[in-house]
Amino acid sequence: MLILTLLNGIALGIVIALPVGPVGVLCVRRTVFEGLPLGLASGLGAAVADAIFGIIAGFGLVFLRDWMLSQQNWFGIGGGIFLLFLGVRALRAERGEPKPLAGEALFGAFASAFALTITNPITILAFAACFAYAGVVAGGPYLSIALLVGGVFLGSALWWLGLGLGVNFLKRRSGHVELGWLNVTSGAILTLSGLGLLASSIWALARTGH
Repeated sequence: MLILTLLNGIALGIVIALPVGPVGVLCVRRTVFEGLPLGLASGLGAAVADAIFGIIAGFGLVFLRDWMLSQQNWFGIGGGIFLLFLGVRALRAERGEPKPLAGEALFGAFASAFALTITNPITILAFAACFAYAGVVAGGPYLSIALLVGGVFLGSALWWLGLGLGVNFLKRRSGHVELGWLNVTSGAILTLSGLGLLASSIWALARTGH
C-alpha cells in the first residue's frame, strides 16, 4: 500500500510538471546555451517548488495556502517582471552556435526556476484535487502524505531530468547547427508570457481594489 502511494505521487509529480510553460522553455534554453548542469539545476528548482505545494496541500496548511492565494496577483507581478527580463535578455543574445552565457551559476539557475514556479500558487489547488483523486485527505496519515509528497518530488524531478537529457542529446546529435532561431523563439515566449502574466495580475489587482 505504501509503495502504491509512492508510485501515485511519482505519477502526480510527472502530470503536474508535464505542461511545458515558461519554466520549461527556460530549462530547454539553459540546457542548449549554458550546458546540461544549469538546465538540470533549473528543473530541480521547479521540482522543489512543486514539492512545497504538495506539502501545503497534503498536510492541510490552510493558513499558508490561503495567504499564498490571496497574494497570487503580487506574485504574478514579480514573476511577470522576471520573465520579461529573461525574455528580453534572450532576444538580445548573439545568434550563432550555442555557448555559455555569463552571469549565471548553478544556484542562480535553481533559484530562478524555483521562484518562477512558486509564484503560481494556484498550483496548490491542482495538488489538492489530485490528492483527493488519489484518495489522500489533507491532514490525514502523515506517513501516507509524506510518501505522496516525496513521490511528487521524484516524479517532477524525473520529468525535468528526462527533458534536460533529451534536449542535451538532441543538441549533441545536431552538431554545428545554427541555433539563433532558438534565441528568438525562446525569448519571444518568455517575453509574451511575462507580459501576459503582468497584465492579468495588474488587471486583477485593479478590479479587486487591492
